[in-house]
Formats: sequence, structure tokens, C-alpha cells
Amino acid sequence: MFNKILIANRGEIACRVITTCRRLGIATVAVYSDADRNARHVRLADEAVHIGAAPAAGSYLRADVILDAARRTGAQAIHPGYGFLSENAGFARACADAGVVFIGPPASAIDAMGDKSAAKALMQAANVPLTPGYHGDRQEPGFLHAQADAIGYPVLIKASAGGGGKGMRKVEASADFEAALASCQREAQAAFGNAHVLVEKYVERPRHIEIQVFGDSQGNVVYLFERDCSVQRRHQKVLEEAPAPGMTPERRAAMGKAATDAARAVGYVGAGTVEFIAGPDGDFYFMEMNTRLQVEHPVTEMITGTDLVEWQLRVAFGQPLPKTQEQLRIHGHALEARLYAEDADRGFLPSTGTLRHLRLPQTNANVRVDAGVEQGDAITPYYDPMIAKLIVWDVDRDRALQRMQRALAQCQVVGVTTNAAFLRRLVMTDSFHHANLDTALIERERDALDIQHNAATPADWALAAVLASNENAAVSDNASPWAINDSWRLTGPAARSITLEQLQQQHVLKVRRSSEGWQVQIGNEMQQVTGHAGANGYTLQIGDRLYRGNALRNGNVLHVFGDERQQRFTLHDPVAEADNANDHGGSLLAPMPGRVVTLLVEPGSTVTRGTPLLVMEAMKMEHTLQAPADGTVHGFRAKAGDQVGDGAVLVDFEATQAS
Repeated sequence: MFNKILIANRGEIACRVITTCRRLGIATVAVYSDADRNARHVRLADEAVHIGAAPAAGSYLRADVILDAARRTGAQAIHPGYGFLSENAGFARACADAGVVFIGPPASAIDAMGDKSAAKALMQAANVPLTPGYHGDRQEPGFLHAQADAIGYPVLIKASAGGGGKGMRKVEASADFEAALASCQREAQAAFGNAHVLVEKYVERPRHIEIQVFGDSQGNVVYLFERDCSVQRRHQKVLEEAPAPGMTPERRAAMGKAATDAARAVGYVGAGTVEFIAGPDGDFYFMEMNTRLQVEHPVTEMITGTDLVEWQLRVAFGQPLPKTQEQLRIHGHALEARLYAEDADRGFLPSTGTLRHLRLPQTNANVRVDAGVEQGDAITPYYDPMIAKLIVWDVDRDRALQRMQRALAQCQVVGVTTNAAFLRRLVMTDSFHHANLDTALIERERDALDIQHNAATPADWALAAVLASNENAAVSDNASPWAINDSWRLTGPAARSITLEQLQQQHVLKVRRSSEGWQVQIGNEMQQVTGHAGANGYTLQIGDRLYRGNALRNGNVLHVFGDERQQRFTLHDPVAEADNANDHGGSLLAPMPGRVVTLLVEPGSTVTRGTPLLVMEAMKMEHTLQAPADGTVHGFRAKAGDQVGDGAVLVDFEATQAS
């Protein structure tokens, strides 16, 4: 086995590979950019080498620098993780030329499957079912538009060179095709350096089912069953599970055979995933092959009792596959949720910042957490905003689902906005609970996923008011009464007014300390709160209900964590808000750091609420900034191509009085 490997990646996958290497006694070398100097994968590895600037193009995509790091540290092999150089045939060849083992498939297999159009032709020759569409080389917009019209709408435009949902759009009507095509090509060029696309028939109510395959250099190929990855947003996976609900043994065998046929057709070695679109009628069609380990590989590991990274290392070293097809079995059910720094209620906008507080579920035989960050680390605008993957296992789907609900409730993050509450609402929807799965599930369950379902109850408001007043009071450990800011008065307890807002509801609450605890007045209603609230958490009773948890304040935001619910309240300071309004009144701010791609309206335009004003690119995705109300765009503070920071003024906007 290898003595030392270099991991040409970052974040949770780098940490994941290090975990297996430690167990096998293999030394590891991490690489890091300027932004990752103090990252978790750097801290965990035995050695670490700096490889360049924060943008991936100046570091993690620099094959020459990474190979030089391997040479200088004596690494015998390179594990590419996923993303970055993992599916780069040129890098695989460069490794071979340098005498370093590439822990992945041969460059020829990456070439064969890296171009979706060419891969479709190969699969057709191997009798693997294909979706109807145009997979050729002609890329003139008018020609592609005509092909889409001939196929019939809806169609799917897909970047030929990439994956992960980038450069992909569903088009419902002919009139929308050219704008969607231009957006796909821009995104594909930015992400993969190749604007080539293909156009396919969009399968209605499709399920996204992928088969994990593995090959060795002795010619053996097996499949480790399937994963259902149908729950997606923007064509990126949100929840994954294995095995796929409702999968019959016959259909599993047919899909497994198609996947292994696809792998054999390109002489595949190592870990790969063959992805299929499955229709409601039981038919399935080859979509693409990812020539690398997948983000969702842990659910396969949980149901098969395997370590796929160990398999990768053994196969790359020249050993045969650890198991035959007949030895592989499915045991139980596993689910994975991706915890991201993103605002699900604002179009899944990425969120950046320092993780001021991070508490994730305790791991055990049923709960696994793969994380690339720890408390105090930063989520930067340069890379994917994943915080962690939560993976749960149990003997059947219902029990695994209960464990996932509990695991999501235990996530506590302060410093960035996360999708934890959204994920919890998602796994509790009727569609997901009853395994009524397809790629439109999130859209179909929009009402159930509405953030209003997380609206605070009167008890929540009272709880937040007590915790906010307590947090403000505990500003000093000085025993002097002059150092305690708790609204005490000589003539008796005074009421402290606290203004809180949540989901556009605002209340002025009056909190009085009493011998029995606190009295909280909301309008004409009075709530009696008893118990304890301190630095180590709270145990408070309101009526006949006991609440336990902890609360943290970050700036003017109060985070209240409990056993079952997590709430976020804004604390209003009228003086500070008046100053801020004077500074930025009548302007729209950048929701995150990024690059302005294009301006969509002319200065002086009168627009309605929701009108797209400009397109930004951040974290490898395009985001459209829309008019917040009916009004007038007086001008732009940035032009196409400009890099802007979080909170930068982008648009001078004036809302109409009626808005």
C-alpha cells in the first residue's frame, strides 16, 4: 500500500480522505490556498503545502503546482477528491508522466465520459438507454433552438463538459430558449472553460437515480447498488438516500447491468457513478457518468458496510476489488443532507462569514457527520459553501427519517445563514415522507416549505424577550450594582422594552423581572416565564411547557436554539437603524461577494417588483438581483465584470410611494 499520498482538494472531502488514510497508516499531504491557510484539512494532514491565491484558478486548479508539491513531499499518489481536477484528463496524464499515481480512472475513461455528447454516442454503441435529444457539435443558437423546437418542450439544456447543475436549465417554451441558452453557455464557460451544450427532452416527473460502480485493473467491475438523488434545487442535490425507495430487484439488476456495461465500455478503473433519469413508467435513460467519487458516497458506504475511499486506494495500488458482486448486500437505509451556508428563503443565496458558533450532532453507529470546518473557521466566497454532510442509517427508511429529523434539529450555526431549518421542513413534507420522489419535489411542496411555517408563537416571542434581556444584562461579572444593566429601580422593577422582529412581524415586548422569574407583555397579553437563563443555556417554563436550549447573539440577531425548534430574531436599535438608512437609503446592496455579469435594464427605467436588474456570479453560480418593489432604477454603481464585496451598493433604486 502507499506510504504517503497528496490530497489535491480541500474541505470535507479532504478531511474524509485523511480519516481513511489515518486508519490505514498512510501519511497525508494537504494543499491549501491563501484563503485556506488555517483550514481544517490543513490542520488534520501530516504535512501541508501552500499552492497559491484564494481563487481556485490560482491554486486548486494549478496542476503544475500540485504536482510539484507531490514531488517535493515524496507523495506516491494523488487523490483528487471531487470537483477541481478530479475529472481532468490532462491532470491524470500529467500525474502518469510525473511517475505519480492518480487515484482515479485512466485518462482515456475521463476523456470518454467528460464530454457528454461523446459519452452519449459511446453509450448508444453499448446499448445503454439514452434520452432523446441533440448531442452533436453544432452550437449556433439558431440551430440549437430549431433542435429544441423539433424535440418538443420542455427541454433541458446541459453543459457538455461539466456537472453539478452548472450550465443547466429547463426550458418550458420556445420563446424562453435563447435567453436560457445564453445563461447556460456563460455559466458553462466560467465553470468548465467550455461553453458547449447539448439539448435533451425533459422527462416529466423524473427521478434521478445513480448507480455506484467500481472497477479494478484486473478487469473486474461491480455495482454497489443505487442512490436516489431526486430532491434537488437548481439541478443540485439536496437530499440523497440509498437504496432508492420502491426499487424492485428486477429494475435494480437492469440498471446495475447498464451501469457496469457503461463502465466496461470505457475500460473503467476506480470509483465512478453512472447517473440515470427514471420516468414514472419504469423506463430509465443514461444521463452522464461522473468519473470520480461522489459527494453522496457515504449513503452507499452505510448500506453496504464498505469504505469506498479505501477501495479507491487499494485499486489504485493495483489490488483487486475487495468484494465480488455476489458478496455485496444491502443492509438497512441511509439518508444524507447537505448543510450549506445559504439562505433557502432568499433563492438559496450563498452566505459568507465566520462560524461564530458551530454545534453538530454527536456521531455514533447511526449518525455520521462529514465536515470540512470547525467553529471559528470562515465560509469564504471562493468555494462551495458546504458546512457539513449529515448522514444517518437505520434498519428501514421510516426510522432513518426520524434520525434525520433529529440530527437536523441538533444543528446550531451562528455567523452565517444556513439551510438547516429548510432541510428539516423538507424531510417532513408529505412527498418526502411517503417517498413520492421526483426532481420537482421542492417546487411541488413550496407551500409546506414556506418559512412562515417556522413563524414564532406567543411563547417563542416571550422566550426570545427574556433571553434578549438576560443577554444584555449579563455584560459584566463585576459584583458592583453599578455594573449591572438590568433595569433595576429603587422603587421596584422597571419594564424593559425590547423590539424584536421575525419574518416581517415586529413586536415591542416589555419584560419585568419578578421574584418568580419574568413577566413578558406582548400587546395586552401577559406571559409568565420561570426558570433559569444563563451563559450555559436556558431551562424556562411558559405555561405547562418546558423549554431547554441555548441562545446566542451575533450583532443584532438573536439565535434561539431548542430541542425541537430554532428561531432567529432581529433586535432593533432605532438609533443605529436611522444612521444606516441615511447611509444607504434608496439603494440595493450586493447580497454576497461576487462578480457582476451583466446589467439587465437601462438607467432611468421604471420597473415593477420582481423585475431582474442585474446578474451576479458567486460561488460558481449565477444569481439575479430583482427589484424589491415597483420603482425607478436611477443608476448602477458597478458595471459588468466588476468584483464587488458583500453589502456593496449596486443599484440606486427609488420605490414608488404606493409600493
